[in-house]
Amino acid sequence: PSRFPNILVNGTMGIAVGMATNIPPHNLSEVIDGCVAYIDNPEIDTLGLMQYVKGPDFPTGGIILGNKGIRQAYETGRGSITIRSKAKIEEKNGRNYIIVDEVPYGVNTQELKNKVADLVHNKVLDGISDYHTDLKDGVKITITLKKDANPQVVLNNLYKHTAFQSNFGIIFLMLDNGTPKTLGLRDIISKYIDYQKEVIIRRTRFELNQAEKKVHILEGFKIAIDNLDDVINIIKTSKNDDEAKQRLLEKYGLDSVQSEAILDLKLRKLTALEREKTEKDLEELRKVIDHLREILGDEKLVLAIIKEEMLEIKGKYGDERRTQIDMTAIDYIEDE
Repeated sequence: PSRFPNILVNGTMGIAVGMATNIPPHNLSEVIDGCVAYIDNPEIDTLGLMQYVKGPDFPTGGIILGNKGIRQAYETGRGSITIRSKAKIEEKNGRNYIIVDEVPYGVNTQELKNKVADLVHNKVLDGISDYHTDLKDGVKITITLKKDANPQVVLNNLYKHTAFQSNFGIIFLMLDNGTPKTLGLRDIISKYIDYQKEVIIRRTRFELNQAEKKVHILEGFKIAIDNLDDVINIIKTSKNDDEAKQRLLEKYGLDSVQSEAILDLKLRKLTALEREKTEKDLEELRKVIDHLREILGDEKLVLAIIKEEMLEIKGKYGDERRTQIDMTAIDYIEDE
């Protein structure tokens, strides 16, 4: 039972018979903020959630051009986004260089290099004199330009003809109670929160059951400690365990679980200190039981726990977004 919407944060891709899924990774902090916003306001719409979940966040960084495709995917479950490499133009000793330190998600740098070499050889790309890839600390691609080349033109042609700019088709296809469905962002988050409610309720019921069992046994211990001399005498004068258990059942109204626990009791548990500890443990467990019953009777408390646990994860593991979303107009060179 993942403590955060893993399907969005880590993403996934797969092909089945006649259907495919392609879920991009997202930023942990943003997704948790989106879940919290939904808990606070279940009527929130997709645009409201997009104030928190800005868009996919790829571990390789890059730049997503515009948010039209993101919005379409979040509203309908399907959309396409364009991811561009992060590049800058530098000038040294009268020569221009294009430095790329982030490439689109899933792009193979060796295949990229081979593609550029082919395009230069076939004169589709002009103005490039050298191409070097350094993978020591992440990705660093240095493209050396010819002296007469216009660096912006070369860069735009690289975007146009190679995977320095590529599309990512988003398909939020997932199993909902065993049925494949294409879901929007709001549906994914709402179904996750519903599932978390179930997880918290089942966990609380289990904890309540365990606490009640402990209280039951401690109440048996308390009866034994309050009537210590008589209990010891019953055990001493009984022929075997079964007789001792039966006599304890009859005299003190204990059940077989309590009687068994008393017979298994170590002598050290009969000291004054241990008796005091039994009283204290009983008091604390009864408070725990009251609190667990309160949770099971109030959905607001269940939602508060979900929020608290998710925000704790965000505090421990949340980080800054790596993929930039560029809202400016996309500039392409006209085909002539």
